[in-house]
Amino acid sequence: MRAWKPQDVPMQVIASERPVDRAARTATLRAFLVGSILLAGASLLAYLVFGTGLLSTFTPSGRATTAQLVAGALAWTFGLTAPAAFGIVGLFRVGSAVESVAARRPRPTPAVRSRDGIPDDHAVATRVRLPDGSRIVPEIVIGPFGAAVIEELPPPGAVVGRGPRSWDVRLADGKVHMIDHPLERAARDAERVRTWFGGEDQDHVVKVYAAVVGTDPKVERTPTCAYITADQVGPWLASLPVQRSFDADRRDRVIRMVRSAL
Repeated sequence: MRAWKPQDVPMQVIASERPVDRAARTATLRAFLVGSILLAGASLLAYLVFGTGLLSTFTPSGRATTAQLVAGALAWTFGLTAPAAFGIVGLFRVGSAVESVAARRPRPTPAVRSRDGIPDDHAVATRVRLPDGSRIVPEIVIGPFGAAVIEELPPPGAVVGRGPRSWDVRLADGKVHMIDHPLERAARDAERVRTWFGGEDQDHVVKVYAAVVGTDPKVERTPTCAYITADQVGPWLASLPVQRSFDADRRDRVIRMVRSAL
């Protein structure tokens, strides 16, 4: 067995390369194209109405008939309201497309944001799908201590209610959903990862720790999960005891397992 030395492997960030869902990408592109067409139409209508005096041709002169009055009223109503209506709807569609793209853009995870304070003998994997398909673990850090699952609290503004076992959180769809208590969920994820990393090597157990990053003063750490702030990620990882039996060969095996799950 090769001993694990810091200079063996540089710091690695292993990110998921799963393609963006085609249906979601098509819907976003459609919204952007429709919005752009509506904005172009609004600009053209505004030019015709206000730049060319087109509506003046619909202004009855002399003794107008009822049909002429109705046609003129309809033309002026359309000319004055259509550019604004097209513009508002176009802006909404383009805005929704931009928000959709921004929402799908991967957000840096805590350890990735703190990578300058993490030694080079660590590896960080993001969005790791467990083999049984039960969960996507946001972040797993592999280091001399074994492994650590690091997750984050929901944004404070999204939390509607907190309970001892579950939280009510307003998600991106605007609906309130019940989720497991973040610290309990992270602890269970760590247990799942521990079982997975054990694999066929029944004589060796990879130690897997759990931590949740947040600043909510109402949340307290538990015996199975640490509660830290974003600037404590590096120091917390450094404080974990080295697992002597987790040598370079076992580390490489675990990293191959993680890569295969992405």
